[in-house]
This record gives sequence, C-alpha cells and structure tokens, in this order.
Amino acid sequence: MYTLVKNEITNQISSVRIVDGDNITTIPFDPANTDYANFKTAILEDKAQLADADGNTMTAEQAKDFIKELP
Repeated sequence: MYTLVKNEITNQISSVRIVDGDNITTIPFDPANTDYANFKTAILEDKAQLADADGNTMTAEQAKDFIKELP
C-alpha cells in the first residue's frame, strides 16, 4: 500500500511512501523518477491501494482521481 506524505512545513502533499517489510521508500512526485511512474501505473491499473496522509485508505476511484491531478 502506498501512503501520501504531507510536508509538515507547507502542509502540502509532497511525496508517497511505500512500506515493504522493513524497507520504507519515499517517492517524490517527479515524472523523471521510475518509481513514481510505477506508483502511478499501479494505482491506475488497480494493482495497489493508496492511503491519504492520515492513513485512511482511499477508494480506487478517489485514488485514480488524485493520481490524475499529479504531474
């Protein structure tokens, strides 16, 4: 599951985090980043779930709508 990360200074969603066992990876919203592209593809193809910055799991429709607004 991917979780959105809110920047504590700007209060803006700035990246996404994925936890895989003991590994925690933070992925910036950067179109040149392959992990970012993989994240977007996984959400759009219903292969992964997305949680908001408070940890609430979004519906597939909410997640796809959010992804469409990203760069």
